[in-house]
Amino acid sequence: MVEHARRQVTTVQVRSVDGGAVRERPDRLATEEPMEIRVQGPRGKAEPVAVTMRTPGHDFELAVGFLLTEGVLTDPADIASVAYCLEGTGEQQYNVVTVRTRCAPDPERARRTFAVSASCGVCGKATLDEIEVMCTAAASGPTVASAVLVGLPDKLRAEQSVFDATGGLHAAGCFGVDGSLTALREDVGRHNALDKVIGWAAMEQSLPLANQVLMVSGRVSFEIVQKAAIAGIPIVCAVSAPTSLAVDAAKRLNLTLVGFLRDDHFNVYCGDERIAAAT
Repeated sequence: MVEHARRQVTTVQVRSVDGGAVRERPDRLATEEPMEIRVQGPRGKAEPVAVTMRTPGHDFELAVGFLLTEGVLTDPADIASVAYCLEGTGEQQYNVVTVRTRCAPDPERARRTFAVSASCGVCGKATLDEIEVMCTAAASGPTVASAVLVGLPDKLRAEQSVFDATGGLHAAGCFGVDGSLTALREDVGRHNALDKVIGWAAMEQSLPLANQVLMVSGRVSFEIVQKAAIAGIPIVCAVSAPTSLAVDAAKRLNLTLVGFLRDDHFNVYCGDERIAAAT
């Protein structure tokens, strides 16, 4: 499972206007390319599951994390191998990844899920019922100190090397309850960044992430809560707001959800028993 190193930053020429001054200069952008995820059972052919726009890098983790959080795979031990695939011309573009499994997968489930989330959104109670089948509610604990939480945004930001170069990427990071960084990934898509973290944990045989705190840039959507719950992450934090469905899902799955985590301020939307000095 050796992954090819890809370019995460693309340089372009821009015309920069500053007041009355105009000059040509290079600018660095976050690379965005499509990646097709395929899954192949022990005796079947590789079936396309989804195409996602992503920043190259940690592609195998992204593929594995996506398949797990969308319910195509339920056990990381079922993964036999992960590899890039040739395009139809026989040329290697490193934009098609096949996950080979030891048991028959359910690619139709992911195609249905992906089509819904990409077009018309989720449908409230029915979707909440479904994720409760896919994963159990989190157990009680662990507890994290408020002083640790308020330090997480700066720790997340300090590790965003591609964001430093481009200013245009989301990040997802898992931290121990003492604030130590476990894993962090960047991507143009916030969901992709989290899938990369979950894929990393799966490939490291570290799931569930039951003693971890998830910190994400941007807002918390329903999908972020869903993916965190499937990975067993009990505490989800963001620098921005959660959506109403994210809060509903977090309550039903017994997660702690923290929003507007900036400077010394944060809001606890549910699960405050896991946060010391917040009760």
